[in-house]
Amino acid sequence: MTNTLREIEEHPDLGITVSDGTRLSARMWRPVDAGDDPVPVILEYLPYRKRDGTCARDALTHPYVAQRGYACLRVDMRGNGDSHGLMADEYTQQELDDAAQVITWAAAQPWCNGNVGMMGISWGGFNSLQVAAMAPAPLKAIITLCSTVDRFADDIHYKGGCLLNENLGWGATMWSYSSRAPDPALRPDWREMWLERLENEPFLPSVWLRHQSRDAYWQHGSVCESYDTIKAKVLAIGGWGDAYKNAVPQIVKNIPGAKGILGPWVHKYPHFAVPEPRIGFLQEALRWWDRWLKGIDTGVEDDPDLRSYLMDGVRPATWYTERPGRWLADPQSEQRTWFLTDTGLTPEQGSLHHTVASPQDTGADAGEYCAIWLGPELPGDQRRDDALSACFDSAPLDSELSITGAPVIRLTLSADRPVAHIAIRLNHIHPDSAATRITYGVLNLAKHLGHPLVPGQREEIHLPLDHIAYTVPAGHRIRVAVSTAYWPLIWPAPEAATVTLHSGSISIDALTTAGYWTFSPPDAAAPWQTEELRAEAHIRRQETDMVTGVTSLVIEDDFGKRRDLDHGLITGSVARERWDIHPGNPLSARGTCHWTDELERNGTRLRTEARCAMWSDATHFHISASIEAFENDTRIYHKDITDKIARDLL
Repeated sequence: MTNTLREIEEHPDLGITVSDGTRLSARMWRPVDAGDDPVPVILEYLPYRKRDGTCARDALTHPYVAQRGYACLRVDMRGNGDSHGLMADEYTQQELDDAAQVITWAAAQPWCNGNVGMMGISWGGFNSLQVAAMAPAPLKAIITLCSTVDRFADDIHYKGGCLLNENLGWGATMWSYSSRAPDPALRPDWREMWLERLENEPFLPSVWLRHQSRDAYWQHGSVCESYDTIKAKVLAIGGWGDAYKNAVPQIVKNIPGAKGILGPWVHKYPHFAVPEPRIGFLQEALRWWDRWLKGIDTGVEDDPDLRSYLMDGVRPATWYTERPGRWLADPQSEQRTWFLTDTGLTPEQGSLHHTVASPQDTGADAGEYCAIWLGPELPGDQRRDDALSACFDSAPLDSELSITGAPVIRLTLSADRPVAHIAIRLNHIHPDSAATRITYGVLNLAKHLGHPLVPGQREEIHLPLDHIAYTVPAGHRIRVAVSTAYWPLIWPAPEAATVTLHSGSISIDALTTAGYWTFSPPDAAAPWQTEELRAEAHIRRQETDMVTGVTSLVIEDDFGKRRDLDHGLITGSVARERWDIHPGNPLSARGTCHWTDELERNGTRLRTEARCAMWSDATHFHISASIEAFENDTRIYHKDITDKIARDLL
């Protein structure tokens, strides 16, 4: 591994012009002597604004890597941050082609040794895989974090054929991010760029809702369609507290030479993630880069294919600062099966006839689909949701049960409506009846079958739950809970359905043997230097209107306001969401989002107010969205959007 630290220089606004003349803006850290001693390039390529949006993590990460003999390029995608052009959607071919051109450009620079790596979390993890599938010659290795191999089945849009409410929530986030102005200090034409963005920005939930099945739109960018096109060496990383844990074992299984790490974390880089323990991610990254970009024997080929953190069973909580447990190396398991019966969850088959018709607000303790903002976002005590579900409890366990992999549910069931959903949770039941959610899955039965359900007709379903590594202590129980609603995680079916369970089982991979692993402690460069002008605050509040009976989840994320002490830009954001539903009426569902974003520079104050809402009737989804832009409190731009989209077995 590289040990000698090299003096580095930073270029805050390096221009890279792609073939259609669009100038992309890059922030680059590289050794000052790279012209005499060329280095590999590490590319991180995002829409999240290098000048203000990702500064905190960039400061910890890129200078550290650059000091150890790399040029780190943090590039704003076209139409975002300080880059020119317009962005039409996520993961477009234009986006990927731009990235490939940046890679080719970087490899040809006299300060580059011709080898390029690509790294990113979430969006950057997605496009790292997608660009690797294009196989540009200089791209030798990638590190993908919190990403997916299947854009339809395992992203923020649809899960198990159900519409995730994150489809609207993240669409609102991008409505906000992409409508923000460039930094006026960097672009003399910043105002024209801003107005052009505002005029052309699409409201992406309207796009995504027009693809309610796994069509060519979702196949594009889903690397599971063609794993064999990926030639770069892949290190995949995820967290049990994140929505994107399933990709890691899929990548390890399907891409030769790939390695995986799964920790206890939410949607963050592992050197500053929570819950702890954190790991020396940057040291692991350098081992990867040094081997594949510099040809140094760091032993990464001999690392276990999968290193995963086995979490101890703990009390339910909506937030953890630490999860006790231990690191496993290539865990081995044997399958154990329990059956859903009229007497509970039993090791032997038995009779089952159980109906479930959950109120529409079942799922209030599910937590966020993708925990990211560091508020109380994790699933809480499941007892309320379980009381509204069909529950099947095991006897107290004779010995501890360490669950690894993806538990699989098999059910024979029938429903009384043409469209019906089920949500299935595997829970850890403590001696005092507290319930911790271990893992879960959701399924749109009509989408799963490919046609409307025939009322009363029995169907067989097979549902893998999300991957997990979790230990249930001896003397505690496990529970399978089945509900027909899971609000506000998924949008409800058009009619309230009753589902009858006729037989069922859960198969669990129980740990038998494993090696153990120790990571280096986290290390990083100096943190981002800012002046706090308004502190962060995160609120999750549940409300019930005692007159109407409507229940609501209210989310308020104030990300604070700060001044960058290097270049002086002032930025601040507040995000608000509200999810309303009546327990007895699925057509009462409504989601609303509102982002306020501020940017200040030399007496110029810029602000956007980005709003959207969604509701539905029995046949259509309805969307409204608006955006307002203000310069020194004078509104300079405003537009409204409305849309109506037919439901297709949703």
